[in-house]
Amino acid sequence: MKRRAFLISAGGVAAGMVLLPRMSFAAEGKIDWYTSSDTNILDFWTNVVAPKFEAANPGLSINLIDAGDGAGQDAIADRALAALQTKTDPQADYFETADPMSPKGAMEAGLYVNLKDSLSNWSKVNPLAVETDFAVPYRGSQVLLAYDTTKLPAADVPKTWADLVTWIKANPGQFIYNRPDKGGSGGNFVRRAIHEANGRDPSLFTLDNFTPEYAEKTLAPAWEILNDIAPSLFDNGAYTSGNTQSVQLLGQSAVTMIPAWSDQALQGISTGVLPETTGLVQLTDLAFSGGFSRGVVLANGANKDAAIKLADFVLTEEIQSAIIVELGGFPGVSWDNVAEDLRNKYKDIVPSTIPTFPGGDWGAAISDGWYRSVAPNVDRNS
Repeated sequence: MKRRAFLISAGGVAAGMVLLPRMSFAAEGKIDWYTSSDTNILDFWTNVVAPKFEAANPGLSINLIDAGDGAGQDAIADRALAALQTKTDPQADYFETADPMSPKGAMEAGLYVNLKDSLSNWSKVNPLAVETDFAVPYRGSQVLLAYDTTKLPAADVPKTWADLVTWIKANPGQFIYNRPDKGGSGGNFVRRAIHEANGRDPSLFTLDNFTPEYAEKTLAPAWEILNDIAPSLFDNGAYTSGNTQSVQLLGQSAVTMIPAWSDQALQGISTGVLPETTGLVQLTDLAFSGGFSRGVVLANGANKDAAIKLADFVLTEEIQSAIIVELGGFPGVSWDNVAEDLRNKYKDIVPSTIPTFPGGDWGAAISDGWYRSVAPNVDRNS
């Protein structure tokens, strides 16, 4: 799952298509698979998923294709929808991560397979991750708290927003978050403050209900919360310029606790960027925001049946456990469907809720409001 927003241009589409020369016919048993995710995801499929799937399914193989950015994959989806209408080969079978509502009209036209009805492993999927029956949520990431257990015993870690605020004030200089427009860990820390200021009700914020007046009403109380803790932050009110900088400060023991992406924190521990003494915990009153990457199978793909087998395979315990170990991601299945040792190791970060926050106009309003009301002395261009 990507944590960054991409600016899509017509040039990006053209470039994506130039990089993807295609044959005019599909090879039997070879799944044409596309991704617009980061390199680490393509590497995971190349080195882990594909070899295991092909070993378990003799005669089937995966043709892994990097679509470039989101614009490249959008162009392939447009091509597939056109092929559906002309009953020709879409030259695609599986999108590693996709929005089944895109392109417009695709779901209604029948472009994507109903995976709930097609997968034997669908019952293993975490109900919190299900968005639609036409996309399989197979990996996720969520913001949580990462902390130094040599300074803060696990028994004393705050597990509610109120306790977190109390801890920050009682331990001045030991907490920091990044500017909300510079990375999702700080951005979702700010959004958790917004949820707190509005009755912990994420349903109050949707793409459809944004107005400047409503944003001012709902965001202003959150600025009060964040201003209240600002003097107790690292360096009397400093903010990092990104996710990585926050992780580095924790790794250097400059602070005791930060909000961090689950996958970045887990990978940081496994690679030594963060010490093994780093603890991870999720808030229990309302978790920090997160999300899942969802794969789709094209109904008109020449190797649709093989692609359905692949979608089922990524929900197996072997692959879901590998997502935790190799990617540092969250599983798409319920945690009782991953290896027991992993369940025990990460029991403190298993989410009971996975709230989301809409983008669009809300994102700009949050960034602008934060700079104006919480950090007026911070240069947003620095």
